[in-house]
Amino acid sequence: MIPLSGLDAGFLYGETRSLHLHTLKVAVVERALAKPGWFSFDELVEVLGANLHKLPPFRRRLAMVPFGLGHPRWVDDEHFELSRHLRHVTARAPGGAVELCEIVSEVAGRQLDRRLPLWQITAVDGLAGDRVAFIAKLHHSMADGVAANELLMNVLDLEGSLRVDEPPPPWEPEPAPTELELLRDAAREAASRALSLPRLVRRTTKNALALGALVRGATGEGAVPFRTPRTPFNAALTPRRTFATAELSLESLRAVRRAAGVTLNDVFLAVVAGALRAYLSRRGVPVDRPLVAGVPASTESPDGRLFGNRVSNLFASLPIHEAQSARRLAMVHDGMVVAKARHAAIGPDMLASWAEYAPGGPYGAVMRAWSRLGVADKVAAPINLVVSSVPGPKSQLSLGDVRLVSIHSIGPILEGIGLNITAWSYVDRLLVGLMACPEHVPDIWRLVDDLDHAARELSATYAR
Repeated sequence: MIPLSGLDAGFLYGETRSLHLHTLKVAVVERALAKPGWFSFDELVEVLGANLHKLPPFRRRLAMVPFGLGHPRWVDDEHFELSRHLRHVTARAPGGAVELCEIVSEVAGRQLDRRLPLWQITAVDGLAGDRVAFIAKLHHSMADGVAANELLMNVLDLEGSLRVDEPPPPWEPEPAPTELELLRDAAREAASRALSLPRLVRRTTKNALALGALVRGATGEGAVPFRTPRTPFNAALTPRRTFATAELSLESLRAVRRAAGVTLNDVFLAVVAGALRAYLSRRGVPVDRPLVAGVPASTESPDGRLFGNRVSNLFASLPIHEAQSARRLAMVHDGMVVAKARHAAIGPDMLASWAEYAPGGPYGAVMRAWSRLGVADKVAAPINLVVSSVPGPKSQLSLGDVRLVSIHSIGPILEGIGLNITAWSYVDRLLVGLMACPEHVPDIWRLVDDLDHAARELSATYAR
């Protein structure tokens, strides 16, 4: 048994009918000298089946502790069937980005079956240029962006090709734990947590005092949760999702980073701020106050980690009220300096530490009521949106003569926080995924255009 951390389990407890807490990876591939019909779904099944031993989470399911007396456990699925996790669909003509994203949107709007290992791959053919896409859906309780990247790297060699190993050893699943074994394991875990609680309280108090002193003595102003303006996407979620993709020049953004003396993440946040300024202005929404973005931050180096979440959150100010792009970037950078100092003061692992004590039953009941009553329509959201940037592969990846053209990643949207913008770097491009509800962001491709324009505007400013 592998117990879920409190942070991992929280992604299970918080899920509701309209709040889907899975992540998506969308990979598009092409084959050298391809001809129509080159893709074989049966071949996909064969290749994936031969590599499942390198993907341990893919054959593990949830085991719930009786009466909710502990966080769930990952256990071997004794009845694992690969076919339950694979789908094959054909995109409608002409098979471009819009048509692919329609399928991704449909996949994103359906939750995973908790009776099975929490993942699914949808293969999409019929794309322009005889390309094929793979939409991998993983529950957030299984892996964060860093762990998902490590899963991908675990099946590739250093040159980015599929590793050819000896035939995989026969899989022999461990027997499912009994209810008594689950209870015993949970009791040991609860005792350990109880012994650790006084030390955590002391550390939290000490760090909170340090944070208070830092805030009082700060010379710059950072983002403050719940001081958020209302936008169209800060509303109660619906079950439906809309997804779109953008591609930005990584070298152009790096040139801005060098010229301005900031980080690449600062540059991306400034691009997002510029895009949202244009998007909200066009929809008649006031842009006189900065937005607050939640920026996930990994709290641990990957080191081959294939399970779980090691993530915390920074609060970034997006100065959509500033018209000048260079000034927006400077303001983003100053705000991130403050945000990082506050994050360090409170402790990067503080969220994960306290999540261990979250009672699953009450937390889940509150989230279901919050969703059912539409509370997010009535109260201010802690943040306006999630903006994430994850380092991806630096070299071209291939599987035999099949080349990876692009890979986009996206995390979930949350109640009252109905926009997620996630970027993965891949070789010389920054590949951006956008997720929202179509009821709140019906024109998501206009926002894609705004991102491209904001990136070009910022690059032109520093090219002068």
